[in-house]
Amino acid sequence: MLLPLFLNLAGRRVVLVGGGPVAAAKLTQLRAARAAVCVVAPEIGADIVDAAAAGDAVSLERREFRPGDLDGAWLVVAAATPEVNRAVAAAAEERQLFVNAVDDPANASAYLSGVVRREGFTLAISSNGDAPGLTALLRQGLDALLPRRDLASWLREARTLRRQWKADGVPMDARRPLLLDAINRLYARAEGEEQRVEGAGVVALVGAGPGDPGLLTRKAIARLRAADLVLYDALIDERILRYARHAQRFFVGKRAGRHALTQDRINALMVRAARRGRRVVRLKGGDPFVLGRGGEEMLALTAAGVHCEVVPGVTSAIAAPALAGIPVTHRGASSSVLVVSGHDEASFARTAGAVQPNSVTLVVLMGVARLATLASSLLAGGWDPATPIAMILGASRPAQRAWRGRLDEAAGGQPGAVIAADGIPGTIVIGEVVSVADAAFFEPAAGTVDTERAYVSRR
Repeated sequence: MLLPLFLNLAGRRVVLVGGGPVAAAKLTQLRAARAAVCVVAPEIGADIVDAAAAGDAVSLERREFRPGDLDGAWLVVAAATPEVNRAVAAAAEERQLFVNAVDDPANASAYLSGVVRREGFTLAISSNGDAPGLTALLRQGLDALLPRRDLASWLREARTLRRQWKADGVPMDARRPLLLDAINRLYARAEGEEQRVEGAGVVALVGAGPGDPGLLTRKAIARLRAADLVLYDALIDERILRYARHAQRFFVGKRAGRHALTQDRINALMVRAARRGRRVVRLKGGDPFVLGRGGEEMLALTAAGVHCEVVPGVTSAIAAPALAGIPVTHRGASSSVLVVSGHDEASFARTAGAVQPNSVTLVVLMGVARLATLASSLLAGGWDPATPIAMILGASRPAQRAWRGRLDEAAGGQPGAVIAADGIPGTIVIGEVVSVADAAFFEPAAGTVDTERAYVSRR
């Protein structure tokens, strides 16, 4: 059994061992608690460096962990390799310090929980470190169930009544039913107010672009900052969600056939929230109207009488090729582009078969896992086996990489090793325009993606 505790770490020294994405996520929690954090790791990621540069109470030590790093600390968080975590745990044990070892229960004596913070309340959920994924799901579910605007008024009422009951000598066992009656009255009053503003809410269908937060539009950022509720898809960068600091955030994504919620349920959530007067952002990767079912959602909202705003995003159909140095149209190579889904092979074959082979640039979204089959379909339809083809994975993200080759090579499964990175979004470009990047020996500009990542090329 664990003893649940809430620690006041404001201004107190906490040592965070590790510099990768997991450590960055823990740093976000520690900064929220206003701890003075010392990060120790040989390599430290950009998110952590940015936090230190922002003037927060974050210091960096770019080196291996030393036991003396824990001297004077109140808490230790180990987010490194199991070997380093063991060394941190041993040093913490000697100093009678609690250590949280991320996803490493054997080396942990404290567990950071899934946390919901809302208007003066903090709810924490733990699985003793055994099932962090389940903890995250339960946290998300509780966050969705809690009322958005009522908690602050409940807290004020409870404080006022507590002072009154103490002054009047009301026994402790009599207070709870009295408090429940008072909260029920507040809830009924709030429900009446929500009914009076029914229909006053709005839903914004917002395009999040290909991934890099720097490619968001200014209007998209403004809508996120003003949102009460954000329903976001898979592959949305966590840094984008940070713009919605005051919103309830709920994952509704679909990925590889796995749906968090059905489309009908998503539509119902948007309608219900808007009718309660809430400002809803439906956050979708790329552009909401490019193979994103944004049109379906707009029609559902309109049919329900809910005002809908569309905030276009940078579609990966254009951005991914551009970030790989491939213009989708180029004088002398192609004057037109056809964007098609690769999700359904039969539909792809019908669409591609409606145009003359090698007459347009083909951009295929959601087709990476079926690349060989799609390429074979084009060859069967008369496309030149030597047609240049490119596959861009993780466009605009630090892990962006690309494969360039020929159509017959793709049909033969040559880029299989590149495709193996499960969960990374990909875009396929087919046509003579791919040769433009080859001719330019293109490498992306520094600051756009990680310039140390390598292109895999047929040359």
